[in-house]
Amino acid sequence: MFVAGVMGVAMTSCSDDNNNDSTGDTSRMSVKLVDAPGDYDEVNIDVEDVVIKYEGDVNLDGEVEYDDNEIQIGAVNTGVYNMLELTGGEFVLLTDDEVPAGRISQIRLILGSDNTVVVDGETHPLQTPSAQQSGLKLNINQTLEANTTYTFTLDFDVDASIVEQGNGGYLLKPTIRAFADEATGQITGTVLGEFDTMVTATSQTGLVVTSYTNDMGNFVLNGLPEGVYDLTIESEVALGVTTTVTIEDVAVVNGEVKSVGEITVQE
Repeated sequence: MFVAGVMGVAMTSCSDDNNNDSTGDTSRMSVKLVDAPGDYDEVNIDVEDVVIKYEGDVNLDGEVEYDDNEIQIGAVNTGVYNMLELTGGEFVLLTDDEVPAGRISQIRLILGSDNTVVVDGETHPLQTPSAQQSGLKLNINQTLEANTTYTFTLDFDVDASIVEQGNGGYLLKPTIRAFADEATGQITGTVLGEFDTMVTATSQTGLVVTSYTNDMGNFVLNGLPEGVYDLTIESEVALGVTTTVTIEDVAVVNGEVKSVGEITVQE
């Protein structure tokens, strides 16, 4: 899926309590990583850690204070992941653990140095700007209520994140949306036929979100705020020949998945 820029999360809280301090209460928080294909053979990203930043003092069981109001979210599934495999509903679960309740302002995704892109069978290192060594800061601004489960999705935009340089090298400038699954909806479907297909959802408010089908023809449009969307399905049925199918007035509800079923493309 690709949408330029980083999107903050707005999620309705179950409480009117605006106290940012955590005094021993916990929430459960999971973070997953997804992506849409780009025009590369592979895009391998080295994930080292996931950190969350709180507003105000953070305190676990009344005893542990954390530096700079930041904590690691339990055990993290570190490793090098090919982002082009995380499509059509596939994802990597980076972490799923208890964290202190309270208001968080950011999720910080920390990458290692083993990032590469494969183009026409040749592997190139992805240079990473030094400013990213402290982690990619994704604005969230979300209150974690005690005894409540939250799932956050990090949607990596490959096309916007890799910059080809004049010397033949490649630069990694990650563009990621971060959103709460509970505060947004999804549209899913399947395009019949072995076509390269792009699916675009456009809301009545002008929001545009784009995804691609995977090898099975499946697509998932993540992180859609509640509303009504028109879908445009563009399939390359032959070299240089594109067929377009439109589905209008698809209603999306926060926290739910809307399936449009199977879509037949005429060659």
